[in-house]
Amino acid sequence: MNRVIALDMLRGYALVSIMVNHMPISAMRHVTLPNFSIFDASEMFVLLSGFLVGIVWRGLEAREGRRMVQRRFARRAFEVWRAMIIGAVLMALLSAALLAVDRPHTAIWNQYAIWVLENPLGFIGTVATFWVQPNIIDVLAVYVILITLSLIVVPAMLRWPWLVALGSVALWWHAPQLNAMVPNHRVENGFLFNPFGWQMLFYTGVAMGLFRQRIMETLWPWRHVVTVLALGMFAFGSAIVIGARIGEPALEFRRALMQVYGTIDKWSLDGTRYLAIVAAAWLVAVPLARVMEKLAATRPGVALQQIGKGGLFSFVACVLLSVLGDAFQMTPADQPIWQRLMVDLWACLTLWWLSALWLDFGAPWQRALKDRRAARKRPA
Repeated sequence: MNRVIALDMLRGYALVSIMVNHMPISAMRHVTLPNFSIFDASEMFVLLSGFLVGIVWRGLEAREGRRMVQRRFARRAFEVWRAMIIGAVLMALLSAALLAVDRPHTAIWNQYAIWVLENPLGFIGTVATFWVQPNIIDVLAVYVILITLSLIVVPAMLRWPWLVALGSVALWWHAPQLNAMVPNHRVENGFLFNPFGWQMLFYTGVAMGLFRQRIMETLWPWRHVVTVLALGMFAFGSAIVIGARIGEPALEFRRALMQVYGTIDKWSLDGTRYLAIVAAAWLVAVPLARVMEKLAATRPGVALQQIGKGGLFSFVACVLLSVLGDAFQMTPADQPIWQRLMVDLWACLTLWWLSALWLDFGAPWQRALKDRRAARKRPA
């Protein structure tokens, strides 16, 4: 998969989908990924993030050594943690401002607006310690943990890949019980995005990035068989979603499918969702690779690339626009679908515009700052 024209486009699509899907009465949310697949943009975001970690780790370690790579990823974990706090505070303040001007919204819990005004330092502290994980931004909490653990897990994966894989599966198997032991403000305890479950998807992505050449050499002779299996898994997941949307007329069909998959639990990442996103990754990377390249070369594809390249800035922007777009669609009430669609398009264009501005002005400044820091650390 081409990092520039395909990977960033998919990351950009994931952010757009996250933004739209968290606007409850959005018109566009009816045509996003969860409407025809068992997984959604959250799985895409986590798998692609892991894949990027694997690619970057392998390249940097070859050039700069393991210690330097570990330092870089430790800094990256801090940057994600910082973005989580800043995003949560901005989101809560935006919510408070909207409520003050009588703009109700349901994309996030309105209690955040009360907490950030009554006790701003307390709110920051609870977010920083993961005691509170505000919705939409909560996936970053898991991302911080997984990147931090990668400082240990990735070296172990490079040395004992199968042992790490077995350990990852064991953690995933017991994920609900382990997560319930983590105290926080939720009555049932634990993270909403269960890190003991989602680690398996993230480190699957890391393994894809680290060992992609070896994986492709092994699977290439069997590519047609793997493609058929991947298509079957994706179709199975789609059948579950379509059956659920049909409702009562498809009850017997749904019961038959449930005999195979059991239950679906997004928050602990059930096996069906995991297999479906991995199957989709194969389809995108191998039989649909040229299609992805052509899509990425179109104007919408280039715009999605820019959103994907925006990284954490684009993620925070998508969170804020989701709250703002939801407020615009809810007031006045009972807006026709075309008005809600206009809000969706405005949010998408604004996300692209902000990401493009960041790439032109923010990202170069950020890179220059990092280069100056690195230069100061080099021996004279």
